[in-house]
Formats: sequence, structure tokens, C-alpha cells
Amino acid sequence: MKTFSADVKKPFQNLLDEADAIVVGAGAGLSTAAGFTYSGARFERYFSDFRERFGIRDMYSGGFYPFPDAETFWGWWCRHIWVNRYAPLPSDLYERLLQALAGRDFFILTTNVDHAFQRAGFQKKRLFYTQGDYGLFQSSEPAGVTAARTYDNRDIVMAMLRSEDWSFTEDGDLFVPEGKRVSVRIDSSLVPFCPDDGAPMTMNLRSDDSFVEDGGWRAAAERYRAFLDRTDGKRVLFLELGVGQNTPGIIKYPFWRMTEGNPNARYACVNPTKSYVPDEIEARTTLFVCGADAVV
Repeated sequence: MKTFSADVKKPFQNLLDEADAIVVGAGAGLSTAAGFTYSGARFERYFSDFRERFGIRDMYSGGFYPFPDAETFWGWWCRHIWVNRYAPLPSDLYERLLQALAGRDFFILTTNVDHAFQRAGFQKKRLFYTQGDYGLFQSSEPAGVTAARTYDNRDIVMAMLRSEDWSFTEDGDLFVPEGKRVSVRIDSSLVPFCPDDGAPMTMNLRSDDSFVEDGGWRAAAERYRAFLDRTDGKRVLFLELGVGQNTPGIIKYPFWRMTEGNPNARYACVNPTKSYVPDEIEARTTLFVCGADAVV
């Protein structure tokens, strides 16, 4: 096993150059490195009123808060969705990653739901968002064929934000006009309900067995399987970027298993915290003890 914690760009580039194909597994740490921070100044910029009113200290915990009504629930979520899905990308990290992978045979499996890959220019055919997308709504009680759909939410989320008195910059960021104070509640008329079954809408995010795997999701899953089949036995680099231990069964464990099963494969992990690696693949492993912003 090789471990790098400084001067990481050259060895990272060498790994890419040596591979016939690259399977990227992207976790929350990649978006954190790109500036999608859920606390601190970024939280205060968009959610200080929720901190003052409800004591919420970061975007992650706010997603589980028991808000008193649907208007306040969507008052929170319309902001959370917009700043993490539609507002400008916080940095150019995703664009730099695209440049690093240009001209290579690659596919990306990600648990991130911020759509940053496509927004940075990655082709949809190379992506599988396995955990959902902030840009989609679904029924909270999906059942049957007609209800198992997702719905683009950009227009309704923008309307919710306007009802809270937010305004938009030319590039799509949020700001509060001078002399105004935004509300924590949206207009009641904007609370969304599913057009198929009449149930309240919710985000298309995997949290339980009600997650809708729509036609787009299934097509992406098939493209991912086809890529793995086509590259099986080749010099494949299984590359983790910012993958933690929240859902290891989606990226980390399958990457270990596929690396072990292909003697020509290599495994690499980019993470500020040094990761455990199974003995079976240790000799074909490279660890970069740093954030993804350091390697590209």
C-alpha cells in the first residue's frame, strides 16, 4: 500500500494515466471539499433566522427538525434545496475533476444529491446518482405505477423562496433586498401535493423504502452495470473521493470486493482521514490522506 499526504497531484495523475478505465465513487466529502459546507458562514448566510427561531445550528440537523407546520417545513427545505442544488457552485473543484478525467474511460457512482457533476459539465450518461436528487420531488406515499414518478422542482422551489421575500442574483444566488426581512414560512398555496395520488410531496432522497427509483434512476443503474461488465478484467482504478462510513455498502465495500476480484484492478481512496483497507487488496491500494481539492 502506498500512502501520500503531501505532493499528491503527481502520484494521483500517475494512477489515472495507468488505468484503462476509472470507476469514481463520490461521497459527501467531495462536495464538502468543493465548498458545500453545512455549517459556519454559509449556514448563517441563508439560515440565521432558523437558528434564532428554532435553535438549529447547521443544515444537516435542520433536515430532521420537527417543524410546526407544512409552511415552515417547506420554508426550510426550499432554501436547503436551492443553495445546495441550484445556486452557483461554491468552487471550481468539480470542473477541475472533469478536466482531470477528460479523454479517459470513466463512470461515476455518487451518493451526493446536489447534482454538482452535471452542473459542472459531466455527461449524464457517465453518472449514477444512487441516493436521489435535490432537484426532484416525489409522493410521500408512492404506490403503483402511476405514483412511482419524480417531478422537477425548480419552478416551485423558486416560487416558495419568492413567497418568503428572497430575491435572486443574475447567476441564481439568493439575497435579501435592503429593508426586507425574509419569512420562515411559505404561502400555504405553495405547499406541494402529488398530482397522481394527492399525497404531500417530499424530496426524492433515499431515507427509507418509499424512495422512488424512477425511469431515469433505473436507466443510470443499467449504464453503471454495463460499464462494470465492459471493463471487467481490465486495469480498472476504483477511485473513492470523499467517501465515509455512513453508507459503506453503496461504494466502499463494493469497490473493495471488485478490486479483490480483478487482479488487474487498483483501489485508491482520497480522504483526510486515513482509511482501513482489507489485507486482500492492500498491495494494490493507494491512500491519499487529504481532501479531494488537493489532488486535482
